[in-house]
Amino acid sequence: MKKALVPVLFALIPALVLSSCGKKAAPKAENVTLTVWESDNGPDKFIQQAGEAYTKTHPNVTIKYVHVELGDASGQIALDGPAGVGPDLFAAPHDKLGELVNSGHVAATVSPDSVKSGVLGACAQALTYNGKMYGYPVSAETYALFYNKDLISENEVPKTWDDLAAFAKKFNSANPGKQAFVMDVGSAYYTIVFTTSEGNRLFGPSGTDTTKTNINTDASIKGMKFFQSLRSALDVPAADLSTSYADAAFSSGKAALHITGPWNIKPFSDAGLNFGVAPLPALPGNDKPCASFSGTRAMFVSAYSDHPAEAADFAKFLISPEMQKLRFDITGAMPSINVKVESPYIPGFLAQLDYAFPMPSIPQMNGYWAAMGNASANIWNGADVKKELDAANEAILGL
Repeated sequence: MKKALVPVLFALIPALVLSSCGKKAAPKAENVTLTVWESDNGPDKFIQQAGEAYTKTHPNVTIKYVHVELGDASGQIALDGPAGVGPDLFAAPHDKLGELVNSGHVAATVSPDSVKSGVLGACAQALTYNGKMYGYPVSAETYALFYNKDLISENEVPKTWDDLAAFAKKFNSANPGKQAFVMDVGSAYYTIVFTTSEGNRLFGPSGTDTTKTNINTDASIKGMKFFQSLRSALDVPAADLSTSYADAAFSSGKAALHITGPWNIKPFSDAGLNFGVAPLPALPGNDKPCASFSGTRAMFVSAYSDHPAEAADFAKFLISPEMQKLRFDITGAMPSINVKVESPYIPGFLAQLDYAFPMPSIPQMNGYWAAMGNASANIWNGADVKKELDAANEAILGL
């Protein structure tokens, strides 16, 4: 029997050899480097740490962080993208969406239904333009009223702007060298709140009316006149009330109240400040917090990326529960998904979010910031309210 098997075995050898040669090894994954634009002071560390975590499970993908500030990215992608030196992903605020889409700078969201089901509804809405979703929301935000517990008791925190004005008059006279409240009065991001009485909304209820801004309606004029009256509570010219000035005043313990966002939680905590966060005060004649802008910070896949699939996959990784908790721990930014984070400050923002509305994302928003910012500063300095708002409306609409 053994002798009979030998010829058979020798006969099988060529077939086995041919069979072995016919099998190809699985192709090795291509090494990919994804360039990501993000801001510094927190978001940079998040991207770097998230990149390291992603590479552990995707060893062929390396994440390269490049510093480009959030407000500069949409302008820079228009130059660097077509030139072939742009990023694979970049962070930008959602109000730039219309501009980015119409210019062809961003790719649509991959598996949008899946992404929408996993993120906050407001974030999904903010990143939808003409019925299509673009980008991946990495954080949600609005602003609220910060208060220094060493300068104002919790039961004194004003529920209305009239209450705030009354508190300021009393506080300022009793505390020379300190200020009752501070805010960037030349920032249209914040001053929009004074135009929102009676349901008045920028570019209409859905934020898509390109025929009128609604910043010069009767409700807006009334609200901005009240804004102007607050100069008696904070007698500082608009040019000196920048965001950096207001942040520094509150952080150093020289201001009792400050309107700002969750990005300042960590800096103020690191400064050892004893503070809390409450919803914004109600406008005169209203009994609910005034409406604020809500924003979504998104990571967009560049339309010029050589690795769009890998870029989209990394962007989805950034909105996983683990990464959203990491981002909160590093930056203090509110998660874009329904995940629990430990913070005594987030409830104040969540309460304000109930009265917030998404910044419009139509291209006309590009002209809103400078026009309304200039109008706000001029109004604060004593200019005629109606004339300023009419001029801003015309500038935004290109009339």
